[in-house]
Amino acid sequence: MTIAHVSTEAPSAASPNVSRLYAWAVFALTFGLLMSDYMSRQVLNALFPMLKSEWGLSDAELGGLSSIVALMVGFLTVPLSFLADRIGRARSLFVMAVIWSIATAACALARNYQELFIARFIIGVGEAAYGSVGVAVVVSVFPSSMRATLVGAFMAGGMFGSVLGVSLGGIVASSFGWRWAFGAMAIFGLLLAVIYLFTVTDRRIQSTDRSGKAEKTTGKFTTTALKSLIGSRSVLAAYAGSGLQLFICAALPAWLPSFFNRSYGVEPGRAAVLAAVFVLIGAVGMIAGGLVSDRLSRKAPGRVPPFAMAVCLLGGGLLAAAFQLPAGVSQLALIGLGLFVAAAITGPAGAMVANLTHLSVHGAAFAVLTLVNNFLGLAPGPYVTGLLADEFGLTGALQIVPVTCLAAAVLFWLASRSYGRELAKVP
Repeated sequence: MTIAHVSTEAPSAASPNVSRLYAWAVFALTFGLLMSDYMSRQVLNALFPMLKSEWGLSDAELGGLSSIVALMVGFLTVPLSFLADRIGRARSLFVMAVIWSIATAACALARNYQELFIARFIIGVGEAAYGSVGVAVVVSVFPSSMRATLVGAFMAGGMFGSVLGVSLGGIVASSFGWRWAFGAMAIFGLLLAVIYLFTVTDRRIQSTDRSGKAEKTTGKFTTTALKSLIGSRSVLAAYAGSGLQLFICAALPAWLPSFFNRSYGVEPGRAAVLAAVFVLIGAVGMIAGGLVSDRLSRKAPGRVPPFAMAVCLLGGGLLAAAFQLPAGVSQLALIGLGLFVAAAITGPAGAMVANLTHLSVHGAAFAVLTLVNNFLGLAPGPYVTGLLADEFGLTGALQIVPVTCLAAAVLFWLASRSYGRELAKVP
């Protein structure tokens, strides 16, 4: 394996132009809105039984209410991220949060399935580019040496938000009805959006170049900046490797409740709670992976792709071994450890994308990463696992799907062979 050693100088010519305190305030507020994003998206899962009972909906109709959000995110994440890069990222994030929060409030007021479906459609429009633009804002106010940590920690907000949306939504719905569950999520999002508007502005978060001159992160794109989105073998490998690794990270949260129900005899409600614990373990793994990646690459940025490859091999190996074991404590421990390691890919993969693309197109770069993550991992993971389960049983399927981690490792190995050379060429 060739591990390129490059200069310890920051990959980007730009550097943050804000205080560390303000940078952390930007992170906290942007992270909070990401949690609001996923709380508004996932609260629906806790309300399925109530909606089914009150409106007599089929499972397909309930699934449609969930899928429409993901569908809109898939279609709109790239064009809306380009638009945000042009008109201002902070301003765009505020508008996105207002749209999904108002649409969530509209869910609470829906009188029938059609109105609820339209409201969920609008939630998807509002949330489509938030993850990609949000992480671009976060990495713009911190040193480039912290990128893996920041990406991993920020993306973990989606998992935390999912767990909070389902758990808090269920509590509120049990006490006040399902409409108030939507309403609570809407109020939280709107309040946070207003605070964001008066705290985070595009003028305050712009960077400076090495001469001290302000460098705008939005505006017209140069041809060189646009080419950096897909112009190197390393960045293409980072996109695809991340997507393939997240295949297992999507399959497990979707199927662990059924696995615990079938293999351990846990009733469905408790199985869902137990699965949520493993989701949180994955979220912690995202943060830890970013921290370790930044630590390893502080003096040698070329170590990031080999670290990502190691994460894929170790995480996939642990999970493959876990599902070979009989039901018991050892198996549960190995599943938790495997998910912790496998989810650690988000930080180093995100850092590679940020380092290899121009500052002015970071929103679009993370949109491409989000798109590939969805098409290669997050969308097919649960579905393909289900197909395999129909053929080989659920345990058999979970023994097979970690093979995608091996494919991801190969891609990061390929990236390691050119990463240092291509990193030095980033404008």
